[in-house]
Amino acid sequence: MELQKVMDLLYPPQCVLCRDLVDHGGPLCAHCWADTPFITGPVCDACGTPLIGEEEAGGAQCDACLATPRPWHRGRAVLDYRDNGRRLVLGLKHGDRHDLVGHMAPWLARAAGDLITDDTLLVPIPLHWMRLLRRRFNQSAALANAVGRILSLEVCPDALIRTRTTPAQSGTADARYENVVGALRAHPKRGRILEGRDVLLVDDVMTSGATFTAATQACRAAGARQVSVLSLARVVKDP
Repeated sequence: MELQKVMDLLYPPQCVLCRDLVDHGGPLCAHCWADTPFITGPVCDACGTPLIGEEEAGGAQCDACLATPRPWHRGRAVLDYRDNGRRLVLGLKHGDRHDLVGHMAPWLARAAGDLITDDTLLVPIPLHWMRLLRRRFNQSAALANAVGRILSLEVCPDALIRTRTTPAQSGTADARYENVVGALRAHPKRGRILEGRDVLLVDDVMTSGATFTAATQACRAAGARQVSVLSLARVVKDP
């Protein structure tokens, strides 16, 4: 008998949200899967927000990205940051649910599909060292490393650094942008890897896009050729 089958007999797989037993290899039971707001269908090409309609609209952008053009090239997200989507993100970020990384990475890898080039470098959004010390791990780096293994892509967790501590992002979009001004830059030594590369930034949540904007600017200042963004969840405004 295969080892996995033995483990399943000893420790029957459970849904990562409700702990009900699951009869397949996925992380969610049928009920939680149906109630999890995965982003599907046509999306904004810049940030991954769902667009109204049933057909893919190549290159189309949402109102927010049209009103505030993004400095990066393209973007994708896996989940709408609400309900079960929010529970999953918070479980990973603040609930010590490191086990979720292995389940989330394939979702991110699929979402990243058309963002990948022959020279893509995965770069997670960094934490300041003081926050990293308190939290003990960077969830964005964990996700980037797992996606890199799936897609056989190079990952540089310390290509970018935080130059100062910043309060948790909150408030208006203007306040969020002001909060991260000058807070990210290329690592003095490791950042050289960014020069001439196609960079895919990875983070857990995108709200206004302020953090991705600061990170994109830092990558471009270091000589990156092209920057795209990938987030586990996207805060989606009601239409």
